Amino acid sequence: MMSSVNTFCICTLRCLLLLILINNYAWDTSALSNLEDGVKLYVQDNHVVMDNGLVQVNISNPSGLVTGVQHNGIDNLLEILNEEQNRGYWDLYWTQRGNEGSQFLINGTSFKVIVQNETQVEISFTRTWNSSASSSSSNPSNSNSTEGLPLNFDIRYVMLKGSSGFYTYGIYEHLNGWPDFNLNRTRVAFKLRKDKFQYVALSKTRQRRMPLPEDREPPRGEILQFKEATLLVDPVEPELKGQVDDKYMYAKNNEDIKVHGWVSSDPPVGFWHITASDEYRGGGPLKQDLTSHVGPISLTVFFSSHYMGQDKIPMFGNGEPWKKVYGPVFLYLNSAPPGTNESALWDDADEQLQQEAQKWPYSFIASTDYPKSDQRGTVNGRILVRDRFVSKEDIPAVDAYVGLALPGEVGSWQTECKGYQFWTRAGPDGSFTIKNVHSGDYNLYAWVPGFIGDYKYGNLITVKAGMYTYITISLLLITSVLRWLTYTHPFIIKTGESIELDDDLVYEPPRNGTTLWEIGIPDRTAAEFFIPDVNPKYVNPLYMTQDRFRQYGLWEQYSFLYPKTDLVYTVNRSTYQKDWFYAQVTRKLGDAKYNSTTWQIKFNLDSVDQGTIYKLQVALASTTGAELQIRLNDLNTEIPHFTTGGMYKDNAIARYGIHGLYLLFNVDVKSDWLKDGENTIFLSQVRGEGPFKGIMYDYIRLEAPADDERTNAEARLYRKPTNYPTANLINSPM
Repeated sequence: MMSSVNTFCICTLRCLLLLILINNYAWDTSALSNLEDGVKLYVQDNHVVMDNGLVQVNISNPSGLVTGVQHNGIDNLLEILNEEQNRGYWDLYWTQRGNEGSQFLINGTSFKVIVQNETQVEISFTRTWNSSASSSSSNPSNSNSTEGLPLNFDIRYVMLKGSSGFYTYGIYEHLNGWPDFNLNRTRVAFKLRKDKFQYVALSKTRQRRMPLPEDREPPRGEILQFKEATLLVDPVEPELKGQVDDKYMYAKNNEDIKVHGWVSSDPPVGFWHITASDEYRGGGPLKQDLTSHVGPISLTVFFSSHYMGQDKIPMFGNGEPWKKVYGPVFLYLNSAPPGTNESALWDDADEQLQQEAQKWPYSFIASTDYPKSDQRGTVNGRILVRDRFVSKEDIPAVDAYVGLALPGEVGSWQTECKGYQFWTRAGPDGSFTIKNVHSGDYNLYAWVPGFIGDYKYGNLITVKAGMYTYITISLLLITSVLRWLTYTHPFIIKTGESIELDDDLVYEPPRNGTTLWEIGIPDRTAAEFFIPDVNPKYVNPLYMTQDRFRQYGLWEQYSFLYPKTDLVYTVNRSTYQKDWFYAQVTRKLGDAKYNSTTWQIKFNLDSVDQGTIYKLQVALASTTGAELQIRLNDLNTEIPHFTTGGMYKDNAIARYGIHGLYLLFNVDVKSDWLKDGENTIFLSQVRGEGPFKGIMYDYIRLEAPADDERTNAEARLYRKPTNYPTANLINSPM
């Protein structure tokens, strides 16, 4: 034991010494101008240069495009083979109703110095929409028109004394009465030198040497089922031969996109995106998006339709006014002595992330649209779960996700992208603190790992600058139409006040009755289910032992494992870890031919409670153009006992995501659909076009009838029938 402690201490000491060495090395070798002179700003006709002695950043004037970044003796970390407008930039993709979309490179038309002193420089590049000039270019498909998009932009860059990097943030504004438009994606991107940066690091364990961009092009690369996926046939580095590269393999959840970037080994230099807060990202903490990929390209994606679908993008109609600050993002540069391992620069960047997070919200940002700490509020509280089939007492909602987002329906946070979102995790006793919240009106949302469904606090929460709020919530996950019972007035807290709400908000339990059987874990992912081995011809070695679902072509392994008959799961005999395939996909019949699939769940009932309603809880982790039909004990019945209709199109299967958008269906199961002895539930995904139509399940549970069901069985069963069965839906897209 003492030996292990000593080893740990020695390793920790070595790591600390290496971080100090990296820090000192950057200071000793990166001097451009004199460090003691502070931050310098040089304004020229076509370029603006920020220089603090550690980093020098060259920006086009007045466009605001980053054309050069100098650090540690490298004259430009950005790709010098690219045109200047294709090195470091902000861009977006936008559409208008009836028109095709267009990529839009944000070019400023005016430059202004906001702050200039020894300790800080902040500069602004703005573009103001001209309604009269835009009339001939309002179609986004016409070109990358600077007139057509009805938005004002203010792109800012900030450099501080003694800081090894620079900050950038953007202010987007759509004024009242301006034309409608849809925002499909927006981001800030940097394209680095491919002769230098060939090692990517997304996390402590997700790091590897990457292919070159030419490795993806024929004849060195072979495009697979979609353009993003490429088989490396004859890469420049022979050891990469036979591997698959796809930018979506390097996606992460918003909550995990904190620091990522690239490392040059000669000399050892790191280029990192550090995100101290994800309050400005759309879709909440579980939304996935791109990070860094072959190019080498390093991104901060503020919002995209990835893992969500084009039909869920923010749409601005009827002249809706809107303004939002994206960022700030810190572009951090570090360096180390020759021979330093690439992962050491990652460790240093991760340490820098901790420092940036402690400084959030940044005090040095000049824009009044970015609220400082004294202009924000805090919400504290405690969240409990009341499920009498789990415990007779309310239990703490351990590790619950608790957040504030714009007012909406239950679960609407996962597709809300116009406003800001503020999330935290509850502690062991259910306590939570949501810090640094912008002033405004919010709903409080939550979901609890281990329990199905979503929660929304029934009262509007109005956050004011400097406010402190304490809330006690009794959370009862629900299975029926939502009913807000008390406190329907807005909840407004003035500065310095503290209000505590007791367990007065009560919802019906999330259950119909006791659990008869269950499949999976209610955690909003399919990660616990069977992930097949990757086809040896299509390997990414990074994911052989971690995140195995990120391998290419796993969907095709279903047809290999089930060539003629579909999956059959037998309760109390099968195990979901081995016998439940991670996605219900189509079966490949031949070249470009696919068929829909029907899975079976077999289970026994000793004695059916006649005249009652059982409940089948079906939680889905992802859907892509699928329709799920459910039949009980008779696959040939023309009308299914339940159908979801069309669902989301989050495309998580093709993009190696083990989850997309969450859905919960509460299906009424009449007792006369069941029988004593063996029963079979048929789960049919009926849309068979293409390889990627499919479903990822999160969790399935069959519940016994409620106690009062037996008392009122006759009245419930023999009411006037309808042509199609109905079910209560939570988070349904319909």
